[in-house]
Amino acid sequence: MTNKNRVTPEEALAYHIEPKPGKYEVVASKPMATQRDLSLAYSPGVAVPVQAIADRPETAYDYTVKGNMVAVISNGTAILGMGNLGALASKPVMEGKSVLFKRFADVNSIDIELATEDPDEIIKAVSLMAPTFGGINLEDIKAPECFIIESRLKEICDIPVFHDDQHGTAVICAAGMINALELSGKKIEDVRIVLNGAGAAGIACLELLKSMGARPQNCLMCDTKGVIWQGRTEGMNQWKSAHAAVTDARTLEDAMKGADVFLGVSAKGALTPEMVKTMADNPVIFAMANPDPEITPEEAHAVRPDAIVATGRSDYPNQVNNVLCFPYLFRGALDIHARAINEEMKIACAHALARLAREDVPDEVAMAYGRKLTFGRDYIIPTPFDPRLIHVIPPAVAKAGMDTGVARRPIIDMEAYTQDLRVRMDPTAAILQGIQSRARQAQATMIFAEGDDPRVLRAAVAWQRGGMGRALVVGREADVREKLEAAGLGDAYREITVVNAANSRHLDAYKAFLYERLQRQGHDAEDVHKLATRDRHVFAALMLAHGHGDGLVTGATRKSGYILERINKVFDAKPSDGAVGITALLHNGRVVLVGDTLVHEWPEAEDLADIAEAGAMVARGLGLEPRVAFASFSTFGYPVSERASKMYMAPKVLDARGVDFEYDGEMTVDVALNMDQMKSYPFCRLTGPANVLVVPARHAASISTKLMQEMAGATVIGPVLTGVEKPIQLCTTRATVNDILNMAAIAACELGQGK
Repeated sequence: MTNKNRVTPEEALAYHIEPKPGKYEVVASKPMATQRDLSLAYSPGVAVPVQAIADRPETAYDYTVKGNMVAVISNGTAILGMGNLGALASKPVMEGKSVLFKRFADVNSIDIELATEDPDEIIKAVSLMAPTFGGINLEDIKAPECFIIESRLKEICDIPVFHDDQHGTAVICAAGMINALELSGKKIEDVRIVLNGAGAAGIACLELLKSMGARPQNCLMCDTKGVIWQGRTEGMNQWKSAHAAVTDARTLEDAMKGADVFLGVSAKGALTPEMVKTMADNPVIFAMANPDPEITPEEAHAVRPDAIVATGRSDYPNQVNNVLCFPYLFRGALDIHARAINEEMKIACAHALARLAREDVPDEVAMAYGRKLTFGRDYIIPTPFDPRLIHVIPPAVAKAGMDTGVARRPIIDMEAYTQDLRVRMDPTAAILQGIQSRARQAQATMIFAEGDDPRVLRAAVAWQRGGMGRALVVGREADVREKLEAAGLGDAYREITVVNAANSRHLDAYKAFLYERLQRQGHDAEDVHKLATRDRHVFAALMLAHGHGDGLVTGATRKSGYILERINKVFDAKPSDGAVGITALLHNGRVVLVGDTLVHEWPEAEDLADIAEAGAMVARGLGLEPRVAFASFSTFGYPVSERASKMYMAPKVLDARGVDFEYDGEMTVDVALNMDQMKSYPFCRLTGPANVLVVPARHAASISTKLMQEMAGATVIGPVLTGVEKPIQLCTTRATVNDILNMAAIAACELGQGK
C-alpha cells in the first residue's frame, strides 16, 4: 500500500514559504489601539500585575500566558528519522509541533532550538527559561542524552517536563495494548512481551507497560545486537541494563517464540513472517517504525489471520500517533497548574484513550473517514480527528494529577470544565479534514479546467499524488509541460492526464450534444464547433456531462459570472433551474453558511426558501445540524419596510413545504447569531445560534462574506454550487492551491448534489 499522504519536495517548500515564512505568528489577545490600551499593556499599568506576581508568584498563571504556554525544545540530534542535522534544521519540526499543540488542544507554544549537544548546557538553558512557561516539551533529542536531560530537569523544574518521543509513543502504545489484550482475551500480567528497539521510545513503552502490570520476567528487550540479557556487556548502558532479563534467548527470532506481544520501534523489515508464525494465539503486533513498519499488516495477516496489528502509518488501521496524547496530556496538566506530569497521569491518559475507542463513534467521525468505525481488531485506538478527544482526555489527566498531589489549582467543577473543553476548539480543521477524507474515499476523477494556470496545475498534481483520485487537466500539452517544469514539477507531467479538443476521441459526440442543446438558442454548427474546441470551460463541462470525469473545478482565471454563463451552455445552472451558491465562513470557532453568494441576483420569497433548503443540505454535508435565519435589517416586523417583506414571507413558504430543519425570520444578524440578543424574542423557533444565513440579495451576500474574510480573517469555503446535475465547483480568481484542492474535494464529496 502506498502512502496516500505523499507530498513532493516542491509542495513542502511552498507550504512553508507561502503566504509568509514559517507556520505561526504571535497575535495580541488584548486591545492595542489607543494610548489607554498601551498604558494598560505596558507602562504604567503593567506595574500592578508585576507587583502582584512578586508578592504571590502563583498569580503569574492569572495575569500572564504562562498557564497556557508550552516550550517545544530540541537540539536537532534526532530529527524525525533523519538523525543529527543540528538545531537550526530542527526548527520546521518544532514549529510544526507548536501548531499541533494549538490545533488539537488550544495550547499556545513557542519552539526553541538550542545549538548544543552538551546535556549540561541544555539543562542549564531550559531551567533558566522555565519560569516563562507552564510546561516543557522536549523533542528530537537523541538517546541516551534525552534520558539525562529529562530526568535532571524534572528534579529542577516545578512545571511538567515531558519528552514526547519517549512518553507520547508509550501512552498511545499502552492505550492500544489495553484494547488489543481485551479483544485477545488476555491479561497484561500474563502476556509475554518482546520489544525490538532499545531507544528512548522503546524503553519508555516497556516501562509504562510494566507500571500498568506487565511482569518484568515476561518482558524481553532487543536491540541491533539481539536480546538484552543479564550478563551481556556489548552495547549496554544503564537504561538498557535496567531491563536486562534472565533468559537463554539471544536473538529476536529466539525471543519471538511463544510471544503474545511484539512492540517494534526499530526498522523496516525487522520482524519477519517466519517470526510471526511462532507467536502465541491471537498475537498483538505493534510495528511502529516510521515511515515503514517492521512488518506490514498484510504480511502479518498472511501468516497469522488472528493477529491484531497497529503501525505508525495513517494509511493503515490502528495508527499509533503521538498527536493523540501530547496536546491533551498538556491541556489537562496546564489546567490544574501541574508541577509535573507523573506516571499516574500518563496511565490515566492511556485508559481514557482506550475507553474512547470502545464507545460508539459519532457520525461526523465516521463521515470524515468514509467508513463505519466500530471497536474491534481494526479499531483499537481513536482516530486523531475525533472531536471528543479534547473533552475526554484532559479531564482524566487533570483528575489523576489532582489525586496524586501535583495540582497547584485543582478543578472544583469537573462537569463545567468538561463542558468548557467541548466548546473550546475551532471546528475549521475538523470540517476540512472531513471533506478531504471523504473525497479520498470517493477516489474521483477530477477535471481541472484551467491547465494554463500554475496554481491549478499544482493542485492537480497534489490531487493525484495525494491519493485523492485521478486528475484530468484541460490544456495544451506543451503549455502544461512548460508550466510544470517552471514550478519544479516536471516529472509530474507523466502522472496527470492532459486533455484537449485536439487529442479527444469524443469531440464529435461533444459537438453533437451541444448542437442539440443550443440550436434553438441562436447557435449554428460553427458556433458550437468554436465553443467545444476553443473554450476550455465548455469543453470541461462537456467531458463531465458525458461521464468522462466525476467532478469539475474551475474559476481560478475568470470571474464567476463568466464561468456560470459558460457552464450553462452544457448544464442547467440558472436561478430558475434551482442552482444556488452557498459560502461557508469559519471564524473564531464558529461556522456560518451564507447564501446565495453566486446565482440569485435578487431572490423573491420562493427563491429564498430554495436557498434555505440548499444551505441546510450543505450544512448537513459538513456535519452540522442546520438552523436557518432569514437575515434582514428588521427583526420580526420592525422596522416595517416593503424591502423586508420577502424575508418575512420566506419562512411561510418553508412552513408550507414542511421541511425538516429549524428556521425563522426575518431578523437582524446579531439576533440570529447571539443567543443573548435572541432571548428578547422568546417566540423565536431557533434553539441555538443560526448557522445558515439567508440574505436578501447576492450583493449583500458577497459584501458580508468578503468583509469577514478581509477584516476578520475568516476562512472561506465556497461558494458551493448546489442544485446542478453534476458536481461542479467554482473557485475565486484569488484562490490558492489549497483553495482549489478544497473545492475539488467538495466536488468529489458531492456536497452540492440534490435539492
